[in-house]
Amino acid sequence: MTSSVIHLARLLKWGRVLARHGALRIIEEGRNTPPPVRRLCRVARFGTSQPKVPDYARAFQEIGPAAIKLGQTLATRPDLVGEEAVRNLLTLQDQLPPLPFDLVRQEIENTFGAPVERLFASLDPEPIGSASIAQVYRAVTAEGRTVAVKVLRPGVRERFARDIETYEWAAAHLEALGGEASRLRPRAVIANLKRWTLRELDLRREAASASELAEAMKGYEGYRVPDIDWDRTNGKVMTVEWIDGIKVSNHQALSEAGIDRPVLARRLVLAFLTQAINAGYFHADMHQGNLFVQPSATDPAGTIVAIDFGIMGRIDRQARQWLAEILYGLTTGNYRRVAEIHFEAQYVPSYHSVEEFATALRAVGEPMRGKPVSELSVGQMLDGLFAITRDFDMQTQPHLLLLQKTMVMVEGLATSLDPSINMWDVAAPFVRNWIRDELGPEAYIADRLREDLDTLMRLPALVRRIEEKYPPKGGAPEQAPLPPVELLWSRKRHTNHWLGYAGAAVGGGLAVWVLSLSGLLS
Repeated sequence: MTSSVIHLARLLKWGRVLARHGALRIIEEGRNTPPPVRRLCRVARFGTSQPKVPDYARAFQEIGPAAIKLGQTLATRPDLVGEEAVRNLLTLQDQLPPLPFDLVRQEIENTFGAPVERLFASLDPEPIGSASIAQVYRAVTAEGRTVAVKVLRPGVRERFARDIETYEWAAAHLEALGGEASRLRPRAVIANLKRWTLRELDLRREAASASELAEAMKGYEGYRVPDIDWDRTNGKVMTVEWIDGIKVSNHQALSEAGIDRPVLARRLVLAFLTQAINAGYFHADMHQGNLFVQPSATDPAGTIVAIDFGIMGRIDRQARQWLAEILYGLTTGNYRRVAEIHFEAQYVPSYHSVEEFATALRAVGEPMRGKPVSELSVGQMLDGLFAITRDFDMQTQPHLLLLQKTMVMVEGLATSLDPSINMWDVAAPFVRNWIRDELGPEAYIADRLREDLDTLMRLPALVRRIEEKYPPKGGAPEQAPLPPVELLWSRKRHTNHWLGYAGAAVGGGLAVWVLSLSGLLS
């Protein structure tokens, strides 16, 4: 186990990098920063010159791969780092200089136990992408199919494990200080980051995630997932279908290809809602580099093709029901129901008032209703939302962090494609139909029938377990009661018992008589 001295040394080293980019000031000057953390910040920045305008993204890039992932996580937490830092962190590009091809070639051959020439007819030595975890190359299989080959950087798993261990140590000490740090649950945030990263570091898991998402979205027109080449995929290498398309961020190319950008924006939002609410399984890294558009002669919006499935999110059915009702309540102004859901889900402690919470939600929700995103003050909205979480002692919900992060990404992409899009108007019909299907009378009856039938199916097993515990009586008639008989050894014990008392009494009397005689003689 790594010692506390090493953890502190790493934190001080990273702190100096943050200070050089002006990114340490937000921690040191934060209103809720505990005094011990402020002191550590002062030690870390000693002798450095901090620029006036902080560059959080560059600082995390310089620290390393695990810090890049942490920065992407913090981009979903304006309650932790503030709106200014979030805007900067959203520009964080997971790009690093590529490794020499010889090292990558050796990694491929070691993990498959075969030369590259047996796996691919050709493999371009120049990467088309080089991120903190892996590099991607274009190749052609022996069967003549063009594919993308993703290869983990050598040693990346060990480096991530080392850095995240220090994050866990720091988060535990921060949370132990109590107060606002405890409410924000930094240990849970790092635990989520660790889970996401471990999934990314196993490319078999990523391939399985892509396959599962493709199955979930099979019936959705205008969205697809590349096919997996399972014969050339393992824990360190993943091979997928090559995608020829236009990046969703290349607006000029989209317009030249005849893509209807407003329709594409709506499709992107609805594809996300279909994944998150319908399937409960969604692509949680939907930034502009991971989405392409393939033009179609029959579809004005073309087909959205997603790549990079290292980070995926799951929401269970109960949480999806709560989420759908919250979204629908906000779009329709039913703040009372939204408040009740927060109490049912135990997001808000029960000692608070439902009515007061509903009023607080109304204060934030009413200014947003009916307006396009371009007319909303995001900063004002976030300030109001996070003021509510503080005022009503709402703890961070780790299972919703990925969802929150992805919603921010999708909203940004949709707004860039169509600045006049109204997210509420796009989401409301979808959510309303889902609620009707999932929470209406028919759904209630179907759920009850399914649950009751399941209960009936378990009854035979229950009866068998009862019989095993209480086996049936034999076939002979029940024996009549028999008269009690005193046993010999019982009577002997009884007799000896009284004889003992009698002997003790006689012995005691003789002793008294002898003593009295001796007194008379004296």
